[in-house]
Amino acid sequence: MSLPLSGKRIIEVGHMLMGPYCGMLLADLGAEVIKVEPRDGDIARSISPHRVGGHNAYFASLNRNKKSVVLDLASESGRADLVALVRTAAGLITNLRPSAIRKLGLTYDALKSANPALVCVALTGYGLESPFAERPAYDYVIQALTGVMALTGDPDDPPTKTGYSAVDNSAGIMGAVGLLAKLVEGKGGQVDIAMYDVMLSQLNYLAGAWLNAAERPERHPHSAHPYIVPAQIFRTADGWLTLFITHDRFWHLFCDEIRHPEWIVDPRLATMSARRANREFALDSIAEVIAADTTEHWVSRLAPLGIVAAGVESLEVALASEHARARQMVATIPAAEGQIRVVGNPIKLFGVSDEYRAPPMLGEHNRSLLNHTK
Repeated sequence: MSLPLSGKRIIEVGHMLMGPYCGMLLADLGAEVIKVEPRDGDIARSISPHRVGGHNAYFASLNRNKKSVVLDLASESGRADLVALVRTAAGLITNLRPSAIRKLGLTYDALKSANPALVCVALTGYGLESPFAERPAYDYVIQALTGVMALTGDPDDPPTKTGYSAVDNSAGIMGAVGLLAKLVEGKGGQVDIAMYDVMLSQLNYLAGAWLNAAERPERHPHSAHPYIVPAQIFRTADGWLTLFITHDRFWHLFCDEIRHPEWIVDPRLATMSARRANREFALDSIAEVIAADTTEHWVSRLAPLGIVAAGVESLEVALASEHARARQMVATIPAAEGQIRVVGNPIKLFGVSDEYRAPPMLGEHNRSLLNHTK
């Protein structure tokens, strides 16, 4: 069976992470994604110290299944080549600054005469239209400005960024969703995705608490949930346990299993609201019990009961896990000078197998995609 976006051509004028991740999601679903690069290439081609032959590991993680052409979009010939590609494209993705997007003619208004059905997606820090549009925007900065850093980490620690590029990845996903929505609609147009907006939208219920009840979100020790108790990590005899009990039925199972049935009827602990009101007492009581044995011990006892309990694992353990194997989330791509290992496509379609091709070499497809040789 063909992939759902087979036959759709997408032009990607992107660099680093946000735009390329958006393009890769579409390429994994079958789109022909043509990556337009400057003469020196996407800076991501040289950002990582790790290589597999001619492929940079960072670049490879974000650019499989694509084609590459080198164009000088500031020149008349480069512009003409872009327009020629756009005429047969369903969409265009870019994550340049708004001024560069307009200067290079990467908006729907600039390209609609060549292809009225084209969907143009601009992935920027603050949007194409904003008083802050031209301010520098990186994942770190947006985390700092939207409250993400202020909400992350233990209360006594400095503001902390997430352990991965949450903003760039989230905005890339939103860009793909916006593009696909317009394709379903069947009309061309401009999609405007701001990293700032994306992160505010993902703070949904925390923002709602402030907007509707003036409740200021705050950090809690051990990554605790603001409303659910217990829902955090606990120190065990040899590491950490993630425990998340959202329903009083599971609280009863938990109390019976750890041999504290009296907690089921204790007015300070019996209900979710009671545990929230007596957070410190509840968590101290649970922590004392959990600390007495190993993480594996608790997982083996609690998880079979349906209680959410898991160890805190490293990335390398997760990549080697039974789940990752079963879901084919680590893939191997044959390349000319070895094999490139990548994280697989998270979108699983029944009856369709994932297809992975090596990321393109710089300008690899100029000859096949353009009417002249560069």
